[in-house]
Amino acid sequence: MGLWSATSIGVGAMVGAGIFSIFGTATQISGNAVYISFIIAGSIALLSTYSYAKMGVRYPSAGGPVEFLVRGFGDGVLSGGLNILLWTGYIFGLALYAKGFSLYAMTFMPAGSPAIWSNFFATAIIVIFTAINFIGAKAVGRSEIFVVSIKVGILMLFAFSGLFFIRPDNISIAHFPHFSNIIFGAGIVFLAYQGFGLITNAAEDMDDPRKTLPKALYLSVLIVICIYVLVSLAVIGNMSMSEITNAKDYALAAAAEPFLGTVGFKIMAMAALFSTSSAINASLYGGANVSYLIAKEGELPEFFERKVWKRSTEGLFITSGLVILCTNLLNLEGIGMLASASLLVIYVAVNAAHLRLSDETGAKPYLIWSSLVSSLFFFGILVYYELLNSIRTLIAFTFVLVFCFIVEWIYRKCSRREIKTRELI
Repeated sequence: MGLWSATSIGVGAMVGAGIFSIFGTATQISGNAVYISFIIAGSIALLSTYSYAKMGVRYPSAGGPVEFLVRGFGDGVLSGGLNILLWTGYIFGLALYAKGFSLYAMTFMPAGSPAIWSNFFATAIIVIFTAINFIGAKAVGRSEIFVVSIKVGILMLFAFSGLFFIRPDNISIAHFPHFSNIIFGAGIVFLAYQGFGLITNAAEDMDDPRKTLPKALYLSVLIVICIYVLVSLAVIGNMSMSEITNAKDYALAAAAEPFLGTVGFKIMAMAALFSTSSAINASLYGGANVSYLIAKEGELPEFFERKVWKRSTEGLFITSGLVILCTNLLNLEGIGMLASASLLVIYVAVNAAHLRLSDETGAKPYLIWSSLVSSLFFFGILVYYELLNSIRTLIAFTFVLVFCFIVEWIYRKCSRREIKTRELI
């Protein structure tokens, strides 16, 4: 696997579903400065790539961050509980993508259609991909660059076309919200950068992982930052805040209509359906599968095993069932907050583990500390935002966090399961 193939894994995992699902919600918080929020969140993600790059080269494994946590903290309730939290984060992410899919699917329904159709579409897309995973369909790695090119191509066409029609007053600094709102918005859109860590799973398949892996990680995040900023400018430059609020569930499609017409609206809506479907499939095949297998068996899988639910099909149904519950019971903003908070806790833990392993990886401690402190700061920002706006969401996350460690402790006591690291080659 070369540099661009590896980079496409990260770009493909990040671009699409996240920005389609949460853009409207983020804009409600950070207003016409939403592109600043994307830059800030991208900078934090870029810092985190340092630890992933260093540890991905030193400890290549499809276990990804779980391998890093076990290496740093050893086998125990802490690393096991964090793995369950990672699995839970994938569940929230899947619910977010399913919700995004349903909201864009609703744009193809007649005006005034009952809201229940949204729940139907969200549930149906999860059921469809659950069936595909159960049957055992294989993901074709060679198609990744092609698939990513389609997604990125549509977004870039939209972004560059929209830049020619921008209304300067819409992006005026004079209309920026308070800086705290920009920071809060960054906490929300941080979820849109989830996925770059999947590149570390492919380390064993790279010709020269010591050079290719770090370059692919940094390059993928930088590319995605540029895409998100351009897309953000195209949306807020062509729509007023009130228009974005009215169309927040399908903001990107609505923003294409003024300069690309009805055809542009439909193309962007189709791109959203394609991207969210792709993200659901990838998350079920990849991360959720691995995290469940590790939680159950304690075995960190080989690279080629990560995409097949062949050892624990019950995990597929448990995961899908929980996703359907979250999709139907939680609102979009709540799901986004829970997913972002779970992800930030994992990033904090990975960086803390890296501090203990810096001698082995040859990393610079000050860069690890920078990533750790920034991730911790943004986690605090999210907590503060929920204190001000949704105590119930904060209570829900606290319950999830505590529950993950209780489940790990009980299961470990009953099964005597241990989590084993891979042998280094």
